[in-house]
Amino acid sequence: MSKQKRFFLTEDEIPRYWYNIQADMKHKPMLPVNPKTHQPMSLDELSTLFARECAWQELNQTDAWIEIPEEVREYYKYYRSTPLVRAYGLEQALETPAHIYFKNESVSPVGSHKLNSALAQAYYCKQEGVTNVTTETGAGQWGCALSYAAKLFGLEAAVYQVKISYEQKPYRRSIMQTFGAQVTPSPSMSTRAGKNILTKCPNHQGSLGTAISEAVELAMTTPEKCKYTLGSVMSHVSLHQTIIGLEAEKQLEMAGEYPDMVFACFGGGSNFSGICFPFMRHNILEGKTTRFIAAEPASCPKLTRGKFMLDYGDEAGYTPLLPMYTLGHNFRPANIHAGGLRYHGAGTIVSQLKKDGLMEAVDVNQIESFEAGILFAKSEGIIPAPESTHAIAACVREANHCKQTGEQKVLLFNLTGHGLIDMAAYDQYLAGNLNNFTPSDAEISMNLDEVKNL
Repeated sequence: MSKQKRFFLTEDEIPRYWYNIQADMKHKPMLPVNPKTHQPMSLDELSTLFARECAWQELNQTDAWIEIPEEVREYYKYYRSTPLVRAYGLEQALETPAHIYFKNESVSPVGSHKLNSALAQAYYCKQEGVTNVTTETGAGQWGCALSYAAKLFGLEAAVYQVKISYEQKPYRRSIMQTFGAQVTPSPSMSTRAGKNILTKCPNHQGSLGTAISEAVELAMTTPEKCKYTLGSVMSHVSLHQTIIGLEAEKQLEMAGEYPDMVFACFGGGSNFSGICFPFMRHNILEGKTTRFIAAEPASCPKLTRGKFMLDYGDEAGYTPLLPMYTLGHNFRPANIHAGGLRYHGAGTIVSQLKKDGLMEAVDVNQIESFEAGILFAKSEGIIPAPESTHAIAACVREANHCKQTGEQKVLLFNLTGHGLIDMAAYDQYLAGNLNNFTPSDAEISMNLDEVKNL
């Protein structure tokens, strides 16, 4: 009897609405706060930074379903639906009774899930008459997605890439430039924020916080023609990514299964939100008991060791204050290869869900993540991005637990992207040159003390 490996939806079955979990949450997340007035940000205030439609989506806590614009949905058809895959090879390698599935977002034109929101944000900017967009990027997956989406909609893109990733991942930089984007390593001397950071620390290797500061500063110079876009953390980004989980719901139904546990790597929350929120609504509304696991790097443990508080989303303090689990916006993460996970804070929705006990978080060290990534590559034939390996590692832990207990759980994880442009990182691992990094309690406490009175 043949076993079905991959599950697809037809183009007509691609979701027509994104899911807004805020509408169904018993405890709504706090809205972004104006750092000057300490009042929730208004639509007009947020619209000076983001496209107005994105700002409206950010503040919308009442509408559970928000229609996907038809032009965006047409571009989704370039790569969606992405396949849901039964990981028979991984199951066999682990000798586990668990049924393991993964949603393969690596098949998008830019090799990751980030395009789901980039297309939407570029569309809304174009509709508003914007000509330029700015953004930050770590490993470069979001920068590549935004660069491509901007070109599709006739926008000019300026990308600030974290300096260490700019140097570690030159081909992601090349991809962005191929699509016509201007790419600058951050911190740079091109903005006041960058100059201040380099003056204070001349050898600063950059963080997502520094890159956000520079991108926001550039956008605010001409807010009527230029808008800031971002690939994670904010609620409207989480909204756009829910197409992942909405498809996975239908595809698992085709397989005759429903997940006992869902895993996703965690940087700011974009892919975790995307794969988890559609399933989580059934926990909230129907009493289902699926567990949702965010897997973050041990070197940047905002969910497992951070504190819930108001904090800036960037290092220079240009953004609104966000109520979130954070390590402090001045936190300087270790130079791990999972550049997309080197962010100091968690999105406001995820932070509220964690406070309410609707999700869990685990940390994964760098070497364990690469071990899981190589096991996955050998058994499933796909080399995963270093970010994705954290979700794989957390799933492997549970699959091994099922082997011990004999439980036949259904495990689902999101493969956020492929690692074909990250082979330098794998070279370092295979040569035995990678290390684990874990910040001390004293380091985290000292950093949080610097920002606790915002």
